[in-house]
Amino acid sequence: MFAELILAQIGSVAEDCTWNGIPLYGEVQVVESLPDIRVQIVESFPDLKVKQVTSFADSCGEWTYVTSFADFTIQFVDSFPDVRIKYVESFPGLP
Repeated sequence: MFAELILAQIGSVAEDCTWNGIPLYGEVQVVESLPDIRVQIVESFPDLKVKQVTSFADSCGEWTYVTSFADFTIQFVDSFPDVRIKYVESFPGLP
């Protein structure tokens, strides 16, 4: 049972909109290797709803894509993600 509790916490987005202590908002850089977070894009049952914004990405799920000086880096994967996201036009954040 203890192992189940640990596994349930790994890979899930916390209520304060963080993953392993990384806030899931701000400036994001897409990389091909050694990411902070491995992300899979899904249409149903996301861990986080993401809205792409051009400025002031300071709320949960608001991401601005940059090429340098990012708050965190992501790598898009097809399997074994750390976080599953769904792109939305409104109401980003936790589902």
